[in-house]
Amino acid sequence: MLGINGIPLKLILFLCLHFAFLTSGDDHQFIYPGFAGSDIIVNGLAEVTPNGLLHMTNGSTQLKGQAFHPTPLNFHEPLNGTVQSFSTSFVFAIRSIAPGVSAHGLTFFVSPTKNMSSAFSNQFLGLLSKSKNGNSSNHIFAVELDTVLSSDLLDKDDNHVGIDINDLRSVKAHYAGYYDDMSGNFHNLTLASFEAMQVWVDYDGGRKQISVTLAPLQMNKPRKPLVSITYDLSGVLKDNHKSYVGFSSSTGILDSHHYVLGWSFGMNQPAPAINTSKLPKLPRIGPKPRSKLLEIVLPVASATLVLALVTVIFLVIRRKIRYAELREDWEVEFGPHRFSYKDLFHATEGFKNKHLLGIGGFGRVYKGVLRKSKSEVAVKRVSHESRQGMKEFIAEIVSMGRLRHKNIVQLLGYCRRKGELLLVYDYMPNASLDKYLHDNTMQTLDWAQRFRIIQGVASGLLYLHEDWEQVVIHRDIKGSNVLLDGDMNGRLGDFGLARLYDHGTDPQTTHVVGTMGYIAPELTRTGRASTLTDVFAFGVFLLEVTCGRRPISQQDGQDDPFMLVDWVLEHWQKESLPNAVDTRLQDNYNVDEACLALKLGLLCSHPLPIARPNMRQVMQYLDGNALFPEQILMEVIRNGGMDRGTNYVASSPAPSSTSYGTMSVDLSGGR
Repeated sequence: MLGINGIPLKLILFLCLHFAFLTSGDDHQFIYPGFAGSDIIVNGLAEVTPNGLLHMTNGSTQLKGQAFHPTPLNFHEPLNGTVQSFSTSFVFAIRSIAPGVSAHGLTFFVSPTKNMSSAFSNQFLGLLSKSKNGNSSNHIFAVELDTVLSSDLLDKDDNHVGIDINDLRSVKAHYAGYYDDMSGNFHNLTLASFEAMQVWVDYDGGRKQISVTLAPLQMNKPRKPLVSITYDLSGVLKDNHKSYVGFSSSTGILDSHHYVLGWSFGMNQPAPAINTSKLPKLPRIGPKPRSKLLEIVLPVASATLVLALVTVIFLVIRRKIRYAELREDWEVEFGPHRFSYKDLFHATEGFKNKHLLGIGGFGRVYKGVLRKSKSEVAVKRVSHESRQGMKEFIAEIVSMGRLRHKNIVQLLGYCRRKGELLLVYDYMPNASLDKYLHDNTMQTLDWAQRFRIIQGVASGLLYLHEDWEQVVIHRDIKGSNVLLDGDMNGRLGDFGLARLYDHGTDPQTTHVVGTMGYIAPELTRTGRASTLTDVFAFGVFLLEVTCGRRPISQQDGQDDPFMLVDWVLEHWQKESLPNAVDTRLQDNYNVDEACLALKLGLLCSHPLPIARPNMRQVMQYLDGNALFPEQILMEVIRNGGMDRGTNYVASSPAPSSTSYGTMSVDLSGGR
């Protein structure tokens, strides 16, 4: 078919469409070397600071912030509908209460809409909600900089970069860092390090390749990307529809700040280079530096005056450094009574070794006497540089600061200073229960004392699980975490691994934590703690107190370790339960109470969570307000299986190393 001047009509139509494509504005680029005076659109917490920083979150907890380039972009080629190549680069920084501790993170995204009002403000990085997460109708592509490990989103760590398609369960993710161009070695980076970093996101429309690269500021873009995947975005981004590009962020319970310092974007061309030397400056960390006047000798002063002045200044500065503390806004909400470091220093005589009570996994504990009240306290000292110690500190402050129960060790207050975290507790003069059970040099507890301790710990657990304003899962119940007061009453302590959640909701715990021998079997499959995993550990604790034996021990001449729960179970089957009671009691005990404790321990430590009682039922059995369900114990053990390797959970077979009682894998590490 001929068209004009003999030129085929099809060729004329093709040239017209091609010209329309070249002039349609799809070859688009922009650059923000700072955001002062820009027309960027902000929602929620997001704001532009006077010096040009895009401040996504301002430290307010459990809120979100979003920012959009004001003009939507057409990512699709008009001829074939495929997504064009594009490239973006941005500089960001995350600051929180301590390096490496943050909530939750930041995303760059491409979205068909600016309306993200339904996105969660305390989860999903301010981008999606639980109901929409994973829906193909989202038409969202994102790159996440995630600083929280969420097991429900299949995160592998709490410091990663991920590529997200309609879902915050990343299609591919990698621990944050970069590959060195010279050696090819991988170098770790901490996203919440307080330091600015640069990200490059590239999509090759021809090869359908998504690449994400991360590097410290001032470093050239590494040749090898951090994470790369082949994925056709043509089926993701909405066809015949312009999309918005921008950033989102959300916070949890921590004071976190997310910043974007500069941003550039290019369609069908590399994103314009960002001049990092001209980016706005991040806020100063900590107090302003001291005046140099204190360090310079005044030339007009006499030698004697200078010497006296320097001496006075030296003594004042040394005193301030000695007792210096850290105070931050988030402590107003979470902190109970605060002690001065000076008072704690004098209470422990400068933390001398003669006052050392013990050394735990996260620090040392000292006995002290407060000068004003003359009351005895225990002071736990944790290293501030330890990321694990910081998380434990926060967990104990949040968990214990408001708990009030006679069988729970009371957190009286705390103190923070540079390099140190200090927690102040009631002093327990009789130390921990495990010393009386397993140290032959200590006095033997009689049965009446043991049974009172069992009842006390059960009462404390019932308070944590049901009677407080929130549900508290302790996650590390064992003899060494039960302390004895002056009247030998048991008090549950060490809430470093504890988790809180609202009544009627699902606990969102992550890692498998606890101590070997006390960990419920279902934790190894789901990693999700619950009140029933606490009940399992309490059941093992019951057997430990009654038998005077550790849950797992290696006996001389035996290849397999001694498993306390299995051993008590054998005695129950042979109807010889009294023979399992601690021999140091020399038959001087209440047989009915001891057998009740052993049978209740077996029922609480059953591998099937549904077979275990709750703590209110446990208290009723211990107080004699309800008869122990002998028939139920027989049925759950008969139906649940007693032999090693039995499939005691219908939907998931147990590991080959699993017995009725405890897990024989090494899961004793902390968070």
